[in-house]
Amino acid sequence: MEKLFLVGFVVAGIILGTQANEYLDFNVTEIDRIEELEFGFSKYSSNLNPLMVGLTLIRGADSGAVCLDGTLPGYHLHRGHGSGANSWLIQLEGGGWCNNIRTCVYRKKTRRGSSNYMEKQLQFTGILSDKAQENPDFFNWNRVKLRYCDGASFSGDGQNQAAQLQFRGERIWRAGIDDLKAKGMRYAKQALLSGCSAGGLAAILRCDEFRNMFPGSTKVKCLSDAGLFLDTADVSGGRTIRNLYNGVVELQSVKNNLPRICTNHLDPTSCFFPQNLISQMKTPLFIVNAAYDTWQIQSSIAPTSADPSGFWHDCRLNHGKCTPAQLRFLQAFRDQMLRVVRGFSMSRQNGLFINSCFAHCQTERQDTWFADDSPVIRKKAVAIAVGDWYFDRAEVKLVDCPYPCDKSCHNLVFR
Repeated sequence: MEKLFLVGFVVAGIILGTQANEYLDFNVTEIDRIEELEFGFSKYSSNLNPLMVGLTLIRGADSGAVCLDGTLPGYHLHRGHGSGANSWLIQLEGGGWCNNIRTCVYRKKTRRGSSNYMEKQLQFTGILSDKAQENPDFFNWNRVKLRYCDGASFSGDGQNQAAQLQFRGERIWRAGIDDLKAKGMRYAKQALLSGCSAGGLAAILRCDEFRNMFPGSTKVKCLSDAGLFLDTADVSGGRTIRNLYNGVVELQSVKNNLPRICTNHLDPTSCFFPQNLISQMKTPLFIVNAAYDTWQIQSSIAPTSADPSGFWHDCRLNHGKCTPAQLRFLQAFRDQMLRVVRGFSMSRQNGLFINSCFAHCQTERQDTWFADDSPVIRKKAVAIAVGDWYFDRAEVKLVDCPYPCDKSCHNLVFR
């Protein structure tokens, strides 16, 4: 029987313009709202006593590694032990993007743009848990959450002096990695770069670079959770997410920090889409993604800007209220996702877990990562699938049957 999680939210519409040409502002704020789930998910966890890990600020301001407002970036580190003492897991935080001055200025007053607003302690659950019964393969590794405060998936390098904005995501990434290497990561025998949502995109963008930071003898792989954002049309035939990404890439000077394997033949905005990167990557990559990703449904496929009549309103919040025609549209989105990963999945080194759920980010939530009733494909939970792939216990290419056949989903319903 499928599980439904009811998630309440309030859209901060008062800070936004209402003209149609400002729809991208609304879209970005929706990202922030949905990304709140990364932290809210823990209330569904079976973990009644989660590990709390303190914030460490990165003293790298002399290199220009600063958040949007100029404050120091940071991370949360919980040390490994025993057999995991020389193994490192780096989790890149998600949290949407900002694609224009207005949305980036807004982010400066949140934890997504300033360490002044970041939680001083974070719960480590799911893939970050320190308990073997909750995280069987990585519980005793050095586990890190690198905080996200630039708005361009750790990839920008520019500034806007008039608005007092620093677009330094790439420098934050480098400063964080350098700080962790100084704390022992340079001696890693095993490493896994992971991330959720905008952090899942960043894990793809930075994967081969991360591999090159270690000796050839170090086992290095990457994991992208809910980062497979598709370059797809919305319900009106528009290109909401392409327009969003184009704004991010241009505003934050992302072009020079994108993988050359892509920019040598495609435009920079196209190279911000994982579908144009994943089949060319050299480093082993595992993709975890819901076939009916709730963020993409709400903010890319059927945003309010593309649905002025409100025809999609109920469906975008609750899949149980979708009409047959709307479900066919969503099935076509799933079909596109499967086409995108077809070539990628043919490589033995890569892994895949595409479940037919209405979800977004499943590796940091305990209930979806590894619990008694976790989502499964062929009786395999996400945690076991990722572990089998990372440690070469099995080749893992798991693709679910189409909705509504999977009764193990923890589907999200919004109100």
